[in-house]
Amino acid sequence: MEVSERDPATGRETTGHEWNGIKELDTPVPRGVLMFLIVTHIWALAWWFLVPAWPLGTTYTKGLLGVDQQTTVEARVIEGQRERAAWTARLESEPYDAIMADEALMQTVRHTGQQLFGDNCAACHGRDGKGGANYPDLTDDDWLWGGGPQLIEQTMRVGINTAHPESRIGQMPAFGRDDMLDRNQVRDVAAYVYSLTNPDTSTPQNLGRINAGKEVFVTKCAACHGENAQGNREVGAPNLTDAYWIYGGSMDTIIASVHGGRQGHMPTWDERLTTAEIRTLALFVHDLGTRQP
Repeated sequence: MEVSERDPATGRETTGHEWNGIKELDTPVPRGVLMFLIVTHIWALAWWFLVPAWPLGTTYTKGLLGVDQQTTVEARVIEGQRERAAWTARLESEPYDAIMADEALMQTVRHTGQQLFGDNCAACHGRDGKGGANYPDLTDDDWLWGGGPQLIEQTMRVGINTAHPESRIGQMPAFGRDDMLDRNQVRDVAAYVYSLTNPDTSTPQNLGRINAGKEVFVTKCAACHGENAQGNREVGAPNLTDAYWIYGGSMDTIIASVHGGRQGHMPTWDERLTTAEIRTLALFVHDLGTRQP
């Protein structure tokens, strides 16, 4: 049976609990702890009234201070826009040649453009702009639609193969899948295209197939890629005589492209980004290509 008694050493009463000869003292909570708890509870109650705290169906209590994170962020955004207004106005109005001639402004473009690129473009093109599987490298100065900042800006605004009324349209037909070429013709034209960047494959054993592929190329492919296979930026047709490939330049990949076709996609950015942001990115991307060794 629990029996409370007074501890002879401290003079405090015990709780009546005892374990292995050790008796528990009935010691009160320290006054400092009690004061701390009281103050924190009073502060919490006051804070409920001072700042937004309680949901009210479709809204919430606004707080007596009228301050919340949303208004704070909005104020900071406005302040940031005010600080950037001087150089963003120049980006929106000045010609690209004048901007690129101003090294101080270009330093701002490179710094800001890197952030914009990382937020909006890096998912496809990589943070370094070197692209990835099935996405173009933006650092090699090899362009489908042209690499000048004005052309890059236009591509960003309207996109490629999008619903935008001015969208750039680029599509390679599925020559094999849609029975425009038979199996042998697909392999012949692939052999010819492969030989353009791998001249060592033009051996006596392969020459017949390569020549047959050239005839197919002239009749089926030259309308877009040109008779010299160096592409056409008016229609976004790539140069097939260099070492730059989006989908890969191996024989198997070229056969797959001729057979099944290709159709890339780039979203439109004119509704998501401001004019200054689009022009900043156009300059940044152009700079990526021209600054490479």
